[in-house]
Amino acid sequence: MPIRAVCFDVGETLIDETRHWIEWASYLGVPPLTLFTAIGVTMERGESLRRVFEIFRPDLDIRTARQERAKSGWRYDFEHVDLYPDAIPCLTALRAGGLKVLIAGNQPVESEAALLKLNVPADVIASSAGWGVSKPDPRFFDKVVEAAGMPASDIAYVGDRLDNDVLPSLAAGMTAVFVRRGPWGWMHAEKPEIAQAHIRLNSLTELPEALAEL
Repeated sequence: MPIRAVCFDVGETLIDETRHWIEWASYLGVPPLTLFTAIGVTMERGESLRRVFEIFRPDLDIRTARQERAKSGWRYDFEHVDLYPDAIPCLTALRAGGLKVLIAGNQPVESEAALLKLNVPADVIASSAGWGVSKPDPRFFDKVVEAAGMPASDIAYVGDRLDNDVLPSLAAGMTAVFVRRGPWGWMHAEKPEIAQAHIRLNSLTELPEALAEL
């Protein structure tokens, strides 16, 4: 069956999260390079990113930290500059080709309004927080199927991670699309399991043609 819907991860697939991490570095009082190094070490160890915060502030509660930042005027948001340059053109091309476009990743519920504000061309915008389940839980991909309104075999899931995107979407019966960018993308591109992805990309610009060739 041809692909009739494409669901995109958010962080480091459509959105460059560099600005967000630089803001966290400022809040934690550490140089950005130091924070990025800690992120790399944490990823290499296969640990949760929460470990990054524990390194610099062992007593830090993320929810409390976000509340403190909000009091000073911060809010979870995306700006147009955060979008990867190929994101909007890719989504637009897919919809013009008759495909249903969904966006759903491991994000706070605020990400939904943030993406809507950017006028991204998508039929469905959701978040793990809004659904109450996060990747790689199979129930997350059940939600994708429900939101798409079609069988998993008709859906492609696009992401930058082997553990959260490629392997669980394969297990769900979807077409797995891997895009090599962001820290996870470059690191996971070296893992032999990445060969299991149906499509491997260096840019979302390549996606419409790659789907057409399946």
